[in-house]
Amino acid sequence: MMQRGITSYEEKRDQMAYYENRMEDLNKTFAYYCSSWLSVNCTCLKVSSLIKYERDIGKHIIPFFGSDHPCDITSEKVTAFTKMLLQERELSPKTVRNILALFHAIFLYAKKKNGLRFQELDIVYPKENRKEVRVLDEREEERFIRFLAKEMDIFKLGVYMALRTGMRIGEICALRWHDISFETYTISICHTAQRIRHMDENSDKKTKVMIGTPKSDSSRRIIPLMPDLAALCTRFRRTGSKTFVLTGTEQCMDPRKLQRRLKAYTETCGMEEVHFHTLRHTFATRCIEAGFDVKTLSEILGHSNIGITMNQYVHPNLDLKRENMNRLKIVFPF
Repeated sequence: MMQRGITSYEEKRDQMAYYENRMEDLNKTFAYYCSSWLSVNCTCLKVSSLIKYERDIGKHIIPFFGSDHPCDITSEKVTAFTKMLLQERELSPKTVRNILALFHAIFLYAKKKNGLRFQELDIVYPKENRKEVRVLDEREEERFIRFLAKEMDIFKLGVYMALRTGMRIGEICALRWHDISFETYTISICHTAQRIRHMDENSDKKTKVMIGTPKSDSSRRIIPLMPDLAALCTRFRRTGSKTFVLTGTEQCMDPRKLQRRLKAYTETCGMEEVHFHTLRHTFATRCIEAGFDVKTLSEILGHSNIGITMNQYVHPNLDLKRENMNRLKIVFPF
């Protein structure tokens, strides 16, 4: 009997603590849930993602919703938030979509923590303005390759690698010599380099270059080397398991430095608006023109599904469209 009394007392104590915590939760503002959401998810997020979320929460979400109770947030207020981001802060539709998705994730977290009946939010995500993607035409690509081949150095090798494999700039900067197999002539994409905000507030530098895992699980991939690229890799090969390809040291190259090199090269060749994504787009387009099946190309580019490959990176030119239309002669011979 005594034991049951103790158990009953402990249960009541726990119940009281539970309701006290619940009442405490009911009085929390949205800023509290933003902080709580970050704390809960910090261990499962990549450092770069965590820093980005912290920035978007601190710069955009808390200034607008921070003092509100989650129950008081309405669809109309979210619409006003969207307009503010687009019109006053002049953010791109893509950036606004990402911020809204983050806000919604925190809102659902607050709803779950509160256990109250929240208003259903009708969030209208702005449509992205699809830009015409720059792709080098065959003459530009041929001229650019001739330029890179002349007095080839390690910087030009990095640029040529992007044009011949579709690798992202961060993946190239993070590439070590041990990631290249000279037995099978393949490249293993295992890491990426990117510049992020410095976590140490006492540091003199605001940002730093960090080596991390690739963009997604599907970004981890193996790419076969074309013979010309394999020969160039053999020519510039260095020893040392931790040696980076572009520096020859154990310190990776800053992606911004390679981007500046690309800009100088393209300006010399009289080409405008060429970035590393341009080289990636160009590689994908040439692969389709050469008859690649989309599934293979999707895996080489490191996409999670072929829809991304088709919608974002494959841009058939007029000649290829005409060639495919001419195939209809078999169906319509007259």
